[in-house]
Amino acid sequence: MIGSNMHYNIVEDSQPTSPREFDNLGKILYTSNRHILGDENVSSEKIQYIIDSKDYIHLPVYAYIHGSIVLNTTGFSCPWDSGMSGIIYVSKNKVREDFKKKLISNKLYNTVLDILKSEVDVFSKYLNGEVYGYEILNDKEEIIDSCYGYYGFEEAEIAAKETMTYHKKSVA
Repeated sequence: MIGSNMHYNIVEDSQPTSPREFDNLGKILYTSNRHILGDENVSSEKIQYIIDSKDYIHLPVYAYIHGSIVLNTTGFSCPWDSGMSGIIYVSKNKVREDFKKKLISNKLYNTVLDILKSEVDVFSKYLNGEVYGYEILNDKEEIIDSCYGYYGFEEAEIAAKETMTYHKKSVA
């Protein structure tokens, strides 16, 4: 019995999956030998080759490491604990193939940049343990539904609210 007094709890995902194991558009290359900051540890020469090539779309990846690791594509204001750690990139051929386009328009180019930024943001959340799940509980505090693997508290909360709405409609 579901009951009418449902509520949800947002909980940490104790066994999160790295988002880099999914089918990502981009690949994150990094140069650090102390931390895993992406998909592949490479030389700075390989990164420079991709930056200089016209065959790739890329963004820099910056890391702020001070107790935790935060990644972004815009940089940090702290000069001591942060710096460019690598890049995220995708070949233009892969973009054409994945999006089924012969030409990469400005709109598609900007869409690709947004996807790459999002991939870095999600990986940063994973590195910081910001992976959550929700549990929907009935009036007796019994779990009636749950789901895990949301990168970011807000994403888990949105999903929990949508699931509660679904359950409330199915009871009515």
